[in-house]
Amino acid sequence: MCGRYAASAHPDELVEAYEVEVDATDERSRSVLKSPQDPPAGGPDYNMAPSKQAPVVLTRAPRGEADGIPVRQLRLLTWGLVPSWAKDPSVGARMTNARVETVLEKPAFARAAAARRCLVPISGWYEWQASPVATTRAGKPRKQPFYITRSDGAPLALAGLYEFWKDPAAPPQDPLSWIVSYTVLTRAAEPGLDRIHDRQPLALEPDTWADWLDPGLTSPGQVQDLLGAATDHGPGRFEAWPIGQAVGSTRNNGPQLLEPVPTEELVGVVDPMTGEVIGG
Repeated sequence: MCGRYAASAHPDELVEAYEVEVDATDERSRSVLKSPQDPPAGGPDYNMAPSKQAPVVLTRAPRGEADGIPVRQLRLLTWGLVPSWAKDPSVGARMTNARVETVLEKPAFARAAAARRCLVPISGWYEWQASPVATTRAGKPRKQPFYITRSDGAPLALAGLYEFWKDPAAPPQDPLSWIVSYTVLTRAAEPGLDRIHDRQPLALEPDTWADWLDPGLTSPGQVQDLLGAATDHGPGRFEAWPIGQAVGSTRNNGPQLLEPVPTEELVGVVDPMTGEVIGG
């Protein structure tokens, strides 16, 4: 699964790293949050959580140019996909992830998978490992958060889908009557990372970005081929290290969340590379 990640780059850095042609992060759509987003949407956020608006890369004609040429854009979208046919946008809270194994079959995702694919730029993601030996006072497995990122420092892009939802009660021309939302695709975890969690987000290599974003590629067979190629990667692309428990609260933010926990402070943690239990 992918339920929390770090997005530490500024928009100008994303424009360069992801070869964006149009920075449209100033064109806002409706937020589902009841309070102002903190940190503000579009800036660095080391604790990106569902329902927040986050930078997403997509290829389509600029707003207001229905017959225009599709261009690669950077936009702020809401995490948690709201299908166009949804009666209430609250369903997005249950659609933050889509499994690659079934994404072309599920009614909530199939149409977006065929025509509205996007890249979710991140610095790395968080996952919680359930200890096989250590328990809490309540007798449940102790959970250790990990930060996972590319080992080579290359730009990290997750495969995503996006969708538009229109509030039927709002004025037709009001841009805030639209919720533009996204979901992150997940796959079975690769060797090593599967010692942290059995699922992981689907990361795309730069040479596949153009095909994934291509709005003209709509055949389910072609999309399935893209998904198959994206999951055909062995271990070694990522590194992971245990971090502090502060990341568990969305009120906490900042680069300090990424700092590794000293080995001597770990309790019942499985090393994802070796399988050794540390502090057990």
